[in-house]
Amino acid sequence: MKLRIFNFLLLTLFLFSLPCKIQAKEIVYLDITSPDARRISIAVPWFVNKEQPERLQVYGRDLADMLSNSLLFHGIFSLIPVEQYGKRQDADWKSLGADFVVLGNYSLSAKGVQMEIRLLDVAGGDMLMGKRYNGTRDHERSMLFKFTDSVIKEMTGQNGIANSKIAFVSDRSGFKEVYLTDILGKDVRQITRHKNLVVSPRFLPGGRYLTYTSYHSGNQNLYITDLKQNKTTRPLSRRKGMNLAPAWSPDGKKMILTLSKDGNPDLFLLDRKGKIIKQLTRRSGINVSPTWSPDGTQIAFVSDRSGRPQIYLMNLRDNKVQRLTFKGNENAEPSWSPTGELLTYSSLVNGLYQIYTVAPRPSALPKQITNGPGHHESPTWSPDGKQILFSLRNGRKQKIYAVLKNGSNMRQLFELPGNQTYPRWAGKQK
Repeated sequence: MKLRIFNFLLLTLFLFSLPCKIQAKEIVYLDITSPDARRISIAVPWFVNKEQPERLQVYGRDLADMLSNSLLFHGIFSLIPVEQYGKRQDADWKSLGADFVVLGNYSLSAKGVQMEIRLLDVAGGDMLMGKRYNGTRDHERSMLFKFTDSVIKEMTGQNGIANSKIAFVSDRSGFKEVYLTDILGKDVRQITRHKNLVVSPRFLPGGRYLTYTSYHSGNQNLYITDLKQNKTTRPLSRRKGMNLAPAWSPDGKKMILTLSKDGNPDLFLLDRKGKIIKQLTRRSGINVSPTWSPDGTQIAFVSDRSGRPQIYLMNLRDNKVQRLTFKGNENAEPSWSPTGELLTYSSLVNGLYQIYTVAPRPSALPKQITNGPGHHESPTWSPDGKQILFSLRNGRKQKIYAVLKNGSNMRQLFELPGNQTYPRWAGKQK
């Protein structure tokens, strides 16, 4: 048994690796975005208090619910309702049709909480994984998210995204300000307090820093804030006119920004301090919404140089431009997948904006991902490239939804006050 110690804020996290009885001959990982993928049936009974194992308690229910919701968020599992087995851990899991079961216990002390959580393979009767976590009660969600991410890696070969963060703009305070939340919409934090219109939040790689555009000074200026500090936000670009929606390079050292300081909205390459390095487009229509390829060699952006907004590709080595989209009267807000093989964007179809994906080459055929009522806008990728986040505008309501990249498992993520727009997904903070 190997003991490894990690620090997460004030959380002291102890992980122990327990023997795995799976045959090591062949490991087959699940592809949750495959059209014929079957969801895994899993049970997460109430956690048990080690000091009172005979008595189920509300705290144990809450822990199981949080873990269940973070597992379901990934789109890989179907959950067996606890009512089918009386919430207890000694059920006949095979007769219930469970593929896997998660068994957890906890103990409370003046210092906080200790959890022990195991993942069991029902068919083989084997324990696939076991973890122990120690920390304060404030970090219980982080402990459960860490276990979730470990389970997802066990099933898919890739880390889960339970510990990722989502930024969005909300009018819950009466003004459109930027907020930050976990994947369950439980730990919501207000980032800006300009009491004015704020748009287009953008994370820098690593998720620690966030940029956004605010109108509070009377001009559309770009600002940056350190999410780990409660320091004053500082300006990055306050040039006359638009300073809008930067695309950050994969190394976080440069950005491509829409500026209209000379009249026409054009794309400029700037360093991290906001100094212009060079101009990328020159008065060939309105040029906005850049998004950087993961390898740093290309960008996609929106231009109306052909008469209507369409998506174009630019090679950053020579600034040569190729048109990418031809289907649809208006195509906007591209976002490049972190895995590099797809772009997602919003396209006007029969009077409604729908979400599409397309490979980043001019001959590629786009694929429609959503087709429901309302306007599906501002798509952005999950850190693992498997899900797409977007804002759904239906009547006066605007809420954040997610969908797997194959178009399945579309659902509203949060039930929060007010409207939510401009969602952006970040990976784990560094």
